[in-house]
Amino acid sequence: MNVITVAAGIVLNEAQQLLVVRKKGTSCFMQVGGKLEPNEAPEVTIVREIQEEICCNAEVQQFIGRFETQTANEPDHQLISYVYLVSLDQQPKIEAEIAEMQWIDLDEQALPLAPLTTEVVIPWLKSHLLAQA
Repeated sequence: MNVITVAAGIVLNEAQQLLVVRKKGTSCFMQVGGKLEPNEAPEVTIVREIQEEICCNAEVQQFIGRFETQTANEPDHQLISYVYLVSLDQQPKIEAEIAEMQWIDLDEQALPLAPLTTEVVIPWLKSHLLAQA
């Protein structure tokens, strides 16, 4: 099985909504982020990808963990994701290969979401945000 390794960013707005993006030619919404370059650390990748995809400078707040899930758009691939909670220096705007961007509530049902988003990110956020409440 082929493996794709990425860095993925969790971005929340003031209303505790999650930022998700859909790349051109794909159907699933997912975290902003992307594939690691050779010899690139995941925390460097996430800052670079956020700059490329949504034109923001990002600050890594917390490393959430390394997770393995199915890929959203590549059949027969395994996804390894280094997931970070990040903050942005401005409002994001679509750039590069991004077709669409949305802020979603954590109980979103209508949008097709990537496995990483539904299996890892949203459950982590729900437990994390409840712990802070």
